[in-house]
Amino acid sequence: MPSPRARTALVFLAAVAVVLALLAVLVARGVLWPNRLLAARYDVRGVDVSSHQGQIDWPTLAAQDVDFAYVKATEGSGFVDARFDDNLRGARDSGLLVGAYHFFSFESPGRSQAERIFATVPADDDLLPVAIDVEHYGTFLRHPPDPEAVRAELTTLVDLVREHDGVEPVIYATQAAYGRYVAGHFPGTPIWIRAVYTPPHLTGGGQWTFWQYSHRDRLDGYDGEEPYIDVNVFDGDLDDLQELRAGR
Repeated sequence: MPSPRARTALVFLAAVAVVLALLAVLVARGVLWPNRLLAARYDVRGVDVSSHQGQIDWPTLAAQDVDFAYVKATEGSGFVDARFDDNLRGARDSGLLVGAYHFFSFESPGRSQAERIFATVPADDDLLPVAIDVEHYGTFLRHPPDPEAVRAELTTLVDLVREHDGVEPVIYATQAAYGRYVAGHFPGTPIWIRAVYTPPHLTGGGQWTFWQYSHRDRLDGYDGEEPYIDVNVFDGDLDDLQELRAGR
């Protein structure tokens, strides 16, 4: 039979296990999130959405301390998000600062991806700069493509978007993709870093402009197959965000 001290230790360990299990469930459901308190110090908050969020009630979403929205427009050289037009119009009408984002494909030339963006995203002065989403996906999660080859196509895409729109595009990247493809190669390009479990850290000491701090928040106002929504902060105030839009 265990001694009283041993029984106390077992009870304590069991209680700790229960608490840890409960915390894990709350984190998995997005009720608790590691970065939420760290992100709270930034005043300007936004969401990024795609057709996975389904039909969005933009006035309801915008009323929940949301200042800006990036909506998915395109992917690779041929894909257009089914809800891009609706989301762009709805977000604008709700009074948010709005931009479009493009999911960068490792399998398409940068030039043809740029052409897809230009054919889809209106060149309107009131839009935030186009964001280019660079992250590993599919088989590239385990077998990342060659950095020099990716960087060459990404550079082409960034250059063409800058020339077409007259403002510097934004590069969104996971921390892994940033370190492999972006760090040290795009001076002057605003960085949108994805760091959902820990504070953002840019390889080489770079500075971020946007930070996606959670991919498992729940807000009111959408009904898609994806129950969660990505939330972000901007490193600056609304005037700074307006200036980013104007390319200043």
